[in-house]
Amino acid sequence: MTVKVLVVAGGGGGGHGGGGGGGGGYIYNASFAVTPQSYTVTVGDGGANETKGSNSVFSTLTAIGGGLGASGDSGSGGAGGSGGGSGGGGGAGGTATSGQGYDGGAGPTNNAGGGGGGAVGVNGETGVAGAGGVGTTSTILDGSTDYYCGGGGGGGSVGVSTAGAGGNGGGGAGRVGATENGYAGTSDTGGGGGGGGTEGGVGNGSGGKGGSGVVIIRYLTADFGTCTGGTKTTDGSYTVHKFVLADSGTNFVVATGGGNFLLFL
Repeated sequence: MTVKVLVVAGGGGGGHGGGGGGGGGYIYNASFAVTPQSYTVTVGDGGANETKGSNSVFSTLTAIGGGLGASGDSGSGGAGGSGGGSGGGGGAGGTATSGQGYDGGAGPTNNAGGGGGGAVGVNGETGVAGAGGVGTTSTILDGSTDYYCGGGGGGGSVGVSTAGAGGNGGGGAGRVGATENGYAGTSDTGGGGGGGGTEGGVGNGSGGKGGSGVVIIRYLTADFGTCTGGTKTTDGSYTVHKFVLADSGTNFVVATGGGNFLLFL
């Protein structure tokens, strides 16, 4: 018995007056073996201002939370959060977890974009904030193409003509101006939060919160009995279970084909 599984972690929070947060880690398995039992599903939340996103977990699959965006207070030496699914933007971009995302952008100041699930964050330049890296696509939910894990855009001062755009896949845009907070990443996508605005390093706006993650499980209906957990829908001959943040800690219960019995462990 196998299922298709998408596991997306929470995005990293943007930096105050600084870089965009990294998109959450992304794992897709097209043929994941399951047995009749109850699997606990964990959905990670996005990180707040300059905070790493939380991991999402299904069975042995763990997507790592997105890296935090660098603070504008740390100047050109600041580094985006490393170890996340996608590194946050900063003077030196954070390093992404191998196979789960891309590194954050770098730049002379902390206005780089966070790394996305599909591409690195755009480097910041003097007077120009970097965009978040584009996310990665999946058709697991209903056959249409959806983007996940976009990086957050970098923020900057009022002298910056445009803030960094958020990466396609839920990344929040950065902001410019002393009191402007970065835009949040989109819920259920693992998008990174945008960097907050600044003005000469004074009155920095907070980084936007990263978007929460998601876990999606898809299988041929005829191969299973009545499985339960999350929001359950059908797509042609397939059944789909979607777990969002509110479902974190609940179970996906696998039933044998024909629906004759359920086995709980």
